[in-house]
Amino acid sequence: MATPIGNLGDITLRALETLRKVDLIACEDTREAGKLAAAYDIHCDKIPYHDHNAAEMRPKIIAMLKEGMRIALISDAGMPLVSDPGYKLVENCLTENLHVTCAPGASASLTALVLSGLPSDRFFFAGFLPPKQAARKTALAGIKTVPGTLVFYETAPRLSESLADMAEILGDRPACVCRELTKKFEETRRGKLSELARHYDVAGAPKGEIAIVVGPPDAGAADAWTDEAVDRALCEMIGEKGMSVKDASAFVAAQSGIKKSLIYQRALLLRNRK
Repeated sequence: MATPIGNLGDITLRALETLRKVDLIACEDTREAGKLAAAYDIHCDKIPYHDHNAAEMRPKIIAMLKEGMRIALISDAGMPLVSDPGYKLVENCLTENLHVTCAPGASASLTALVLSGLPSDRFFFAGFLPPKQAARKTALAGIKTVPGTLVFYETAPRLSESLADMAEILGDRPACVCRELTKKFEETRRGKLSELARHYDVAGAPKGEIAIVVGPPDAGAADAWTDEAVDRALCEMIGEKGMSVKDASAFVAAQSGIKKSLIYQRALLLRNRK
């Protein structure tokens, strides 16, 4: 079930009713769950369920459910399973024909999407990007052509670097950085990806939980990458900038959204013509 992402007032009546009826609460951090329980006078045993102990705890939780216990799964904030542990537990419960339901509520990704002012008719939640730059750029290239708004979570220390990589790989799209959602110091900063990257590079890493919302690709962007445009880009990367065929192919593939293997074959043809 969902828990508040910052403002305790965002707990739902159904969530409170459920937490007062269950036999056990499985939570990421018993201390965080304890704060919520204390605020609403909830008296229930709690057990930790997080990424580091999930494999060990799942069979135990399944066994307790089979014995008839009622267990609520919560994350520290927002919806469990959304960039939080829980997917495999739900999957195992369904495999064992155990009843599973969801008490919906606060979600940082949806809150950020609404506040961003960017198109919300179609969106793709990408969660956290890889921490290392090469893997991050590869992941971004894989979703560059998604025909909708993109929503990410990011840590403060990586914010400016991630925004710069987004600007390079996705193109300089309109975006919004949302911080400390529903809390006293909630902040939304809008601008082009490159502008936001420069701001946080100068200002430094902000405090709090962060969501990044990036506008959809230009409808004509994919059509702009004709064979001639690809050839020009490859010639520039290889001839003028001295990149290897492999690196140039990877770069142009990331920029265009065209499969790397196709770009690489075209690069080899260009090289062999010379």
